[in-house]
Amino acid sequence: MVVCGDDGLAHRLAAELRGVYGEQVTLVVPPNERTARPPVVGRAASATLLDRMVSAAVGSVGRGGSGNTAAAGGPSGGRPAGDRVLEAFEADEAVLAEAGVERAAALALVYDDDETNIRAALTARRLNPRLRLVLRLYNRRLGQHIEELLDQAATLACDGDPEASADAATTVLSDADTAAPALAATAVVGTSKVVQTEGLLLRAVERLPPDGGTVAEAGLCTLALLSTPGTDPAADGPAGSGPRGNGEHEPRLLPDDEEVRRAAGRAAVVLEQLSSAGGQETAAPGRGAGGVLPLASLFSRRLRWSLAGMVACVVALAVALSLVTEIHPLRAFYLTLLDMFAIDDPAIGQSLGRQILQLLSGLVGLLLLPVLLAAVLEALGTFRTASALRRPPRGMGGHVVLLGLGKIGTRVLTRLRELGVPVVCVEADPDARGLATARRLRVPVVFGDVTQEGVLEAAKIHRAHALLAVTSADTTNLEAVLAARTVRPDLRVVLRLYDDDFATAVYRTLRAAYPQALTRSRSVTHLAAPAFAGAMLGRQVLGAIPVERRVLLFAAVDVDGHPRLEGRTVREAFHAGSWRVLALSGRTDTAPDHVLVKGDRVVVAATRRGLAELR
Repeated sequence: MVVCGDDGLAHRLAAELRGVYGEQVTLVVPPNERTARPPVVGRAASATLLDRMVSAAVGSVGRGGSGNTAAAGGPSGGRPAGDRVLEAFEADEAVLAEAGVERAAALALVYDDDETNIRAALTARRLNPRLRLVLRLYNRRLGQHIEELLDQAATLACDGDPEASADAATTVLSDADTAAPALAATAVVGTSKVVQTEGLLLRAVERLPPDGGTVAEAGLCTLALLSTPGTDPAADGPAGSGPRGNGEHEPRLLPDDEEVRRAAGRAAVVLEQLSSAGGQETAAPGRGAGGVLPLASLFSRRLRWSLAGMVACVVALAVALSLVTEIHPLRAFYLTLLDMFAIDDPAIGQSLGRQILQLLSGLVGLLLLPVLLAAVLEALGTFRTASALRRPPRGMGGHVVLLGLGKIGTRVLTRLRELGVPVVCVEADPDARGLATARRLRVPVVFGDVTQEGVLEAAKIHRAHALLAVTSADTTNLEAVLAARTVRPDLRVVLRLYDDDFATAVYRTLRAAYPQALTRSRSVTHLAAPAFAGAMLGRQVLGAIPVERRVLLFAAVDVDGHPRLEGRTVREAFHAGSWRVLALSGRTDTAPDHVLVKGDRVVVAATRRGLAELR
């Protein structure tokens, strides 16, 4: 396997391939690369400096402030053992040849720049037409065209051999698209996760057990047993349900029914719903058909009440005129309108009541003119500013405050609006790529540095449901969360952090400092790497959900050729702690006794190591 990149995703992907799947990896990175410390997969995340400082401070307080902690060992990071590393600024033809692309099984191009990845992919396809390609592209439409182009080139080079063409397939992925659903779901419903897989909607939710009881299995299955209170679920070590040295339990992914029955007092993540995704309502609320502005948004509430009052006056005058002159109500209404607009003749020589009503109608007409003018000006102003960014409404509440409208923030914003969640965005860069999306979705935006006083307050943070910090700077996200917690100690917060070890330390510290508030830290590379690794191995990873500090993958697997799947029932194909067959692709009525045969394609939930074993 060859991995080329210039940020933490390349290191995480190489570590995933080496540590989980046991592949030989050649890593191509720029020289003197100074990004996040490369992670090591398959071990407990080592404590970072922040974590050690907090632990030392807590220990010092417990000892009455006396004594010093011993210095911990140096970082256990570094590039994954056994990887071959080449340093080059760009993956040109010479670098790809030196990396062994002509003999490689798969190549991942995960540079942050789309053009760099496309140029390298075209070169690699020419060097090795049978190479499996995985590209990281942010532009979805361009990615579809590039995928079709490279697949067509592979088919022609393989002389129409379907097996060779399928093995040389091209997969275009986006780390933003992969991580956005998990980030959005965490901000909206905390521990609930939603994954759409091949026409199915899988919804996972955390359930708390009754006193002294166990979580009743709801929906399809129990996906995970969570750690018991007081444990540290941040470790990404091997799965296990046994006690640690202190009698506490680690999170257990994909437990069997017996484990679930024995897990008294432990919360669990269960698959609550399995249904067709096609029937789900994903349109953002507040928009009419075809994106037309609703009528209520054209006029302010005060103006609407003024117009309603004028209509009531006209109706009252028409009724009074009909009673006084004993004419038909429709004719009375017509005469009243003529009087209002000074079109009717003066009521000279008519009854006193008619004359008084004519004067009152004229007065109402004079009052109506400025109201009509205000309505016209306000409607024109609404249409003029429909393409402009909005400010948060005065009474807004129960919304999600989204910090950052870059690559990740834009995808998260789109996902939140698809779920119908009200959002207020905060962005410091007036040229951020997500501003066009916010303008199109008519989402309020506050411009300013989130670390400056008053910016979060302008986003109505004191009435918000959650804070989702996804800027490109870890320190900015952390500072914004700490500032928000001073305003709302119970605020639900979700951080996007670049380095997974740093995300682990922040999660531990904030959870200890604010035990009553929901805190989640997410590393985008940690969420995205399994999908890229699966694509390099020729499997389709459909989605992932975070379970505390671990990740549960959803993948589509062809039954043909799998001795642990083919010829077995759905119940027999279950391997506790590794994988579980959820359903046949596109079907929601898979019985446990259904026998999996050649030609079936199943949706499985699996751990990373479990998905590797399914090879």
